[in-house]
Amino acid sequence: MTIESLLIILVVGAVAGWLAGLIVKGYGYGLLGNIVIGIVGAFVAGLILPQLGLNIGSGIISAIIHATIGAVILLFLIRLVKRA
Repeated sequence: MTIESLLIILVVGAVAGWLAGLIVKGYGYGLLGNIVIGIVGAFVAGLILPQLGLNIGSGIISAIIHATIGAVILLFLIRLVKRA
């Protein structure tokens, strides 16, 4: 893994986590929290979206959309667990 790919992963994770935080309107997790939420969200979306037959495409914008969808799902699940 090169430095450039690591930076892209971090930027995509940060943007996706920030967008998911805006969509879900939960608590702010800060920069590091947004990166973690975005990266884990991308993993979640990578598991769920292909099972549903959804293919967003390739490129950085589609990676951000993909990770944001997964991060929204993740934040929604976190919110459900906190309420229980």
